[in-house]
Amino acid sequence: MEILGIGPLELFFILLIALIVLGPGDMVKTGRTLGRFLRKVVTSPEWHTVQKASRELRYLPNRLMREANLEDLQKDLSDINQIGGQLNNEVKKAQFDISSWTTPPEPAHEPLPSPEIDDLAPAPPPPDDPPPTADQV
Repeated sequence: MEILGIGPLELFFILLIALIVLGPGDMVKTGRTLGRFLRKVVTSPEWHTVQKASRELRYLPNRLMREANLEDLQKDLSDINQIGGQLNNEVKKAQFDISSWTTPPEPAHEPLPSPEIDDLAPAPPPPDDPPPTADQV
C-alpha cells in the first residue's frame, strides 16, 4: 500500500527521523498541522484538477491507440466500399455480357399467328388393318 507514492518502509523511516528531530511533544503538534494542511490540499479544486490531469495522462496512450485504430478502420472501410463498388460494376458488366448469349434474339419478322385450339388436338389414330379375308389366307 502506498500513500502519495511512499511505501510503508519509507513512511516508517520518515516517522523515525521526525521523532528524533522533533521529539515526542512537538510530534503531536506537527502531526495535527500536517493533517490539516493535507486535508486542505486534497479537498481543493486544484487537487481535483491535478487528479484529472493525472488520469488523462495515464490513459493517454490507450486513447491514442484506440483513435489510431479507428482511423485505420475507417480507411479499411472506405477501401472495402471502393472494392465493393468495383465488384458491383463487374457483376453488372458480366450480367450484360451473359444476357446477350442467353436471351433469344428477337424475331425480325412478324410473329406467326397462334394456332387454334382445334389445331392442338391430337391426330386420330390410323385405322387398324382390316381382318384378313379367306382369299388372303
